[in-house]
Amino acid sequence: MTPMGVTASGAATFCPVVELRQYTLYPATRNTLVELFEREFIETQEAVGMTLMGQFRDLDDPDRFVWLRGFASMPLRAKALGAFYGGPAWQTHRDAANATMLDSDNVLLLRPLHVAQDFLCDPLDRPPAGLHDRNEELVVLTLWYCAAPAIDGFADFFAQRLAPLLTGSAAPVVASFVTEYSTNNFPALPIREGEHVLLGVTRFADHTAYAIHVAALTRSAPWQAAYADAMTGYLVRPPQTLRLAPTARSLLRGSHRHSRTPTLPSALSPTLSGDAS
Repeated sequence: MTPMGVTASGAATFCPVVELRQYTLYPATRNTLVELFEREFIETQEAVGMTLMGQFRDLDDPDRFVWLRGFASMPLRAKALGAFYGGPAWQTHRDAANATMLDSDNVLLLRPLHVAQDFLCDPLDRPPAGLHDRNEELVVLTLWYCAAPAIDGFADFFAQRLAPLLTGSAAPVVASFVTEYSTNNFPALPIREGEHVLLGVTRFADHTAYAIHVAALTRSAPWQAAYADAMTGYLVRPPQTLRLAPTARSLLRGSHRHSRTPTLPSALSPTLSGDAS
């Protein structure tokens, strides 16, 4: 079966449903999980219809593993998850994987709001198993927690006030996502509910580039003013920042690599639109 996310020509496509999964691991087990995951759980998930967008080590928490996976629709999500978690790869390796996990229920169900052309993933560009991680590249996920659904106001504020300032500080938002409110149709894997989130994705070639970006925002009076307006007008808490190091086989990286031209469904444009046992 062709993985969702790959057309007949190998061009990357769009994932209307996305999970952001944050796992808290037992101490000193993250490398064990990463090695197992990248060897056994990437192609086997994509073979049943998922797109593995990115896997990451959290640079600020040595016991956290973060990953993103996408689906073509909510019904196909249920079908793909059932096929994978009932299939041979997970059944064979689940005990080893679960032995590393203290908590695997920190999961946000999201839908895309804005996607830049060079964010889109193509599994055919993924390096083979067994490679070492690519050192300095950095992906930063910022979670903005809203008092109401982000699409009701904060999404426009983010696009008009915050995103241009991020771009001006050398950190263009390559993708943004908002909470998907559909009922979890695979309850064996819990998701977080009752939250209104906007997720912004930025990336950096190295840690120096990220430090320059942070310094620029710190000095920016327009950024400070826009941030204050966001806190008073839309948000229930300060945003959460995840500084992430891509694993060796992650498709989402700090610097873009793509050998084919990505495509979007005709109804969508790359601009802002209004562990189971």
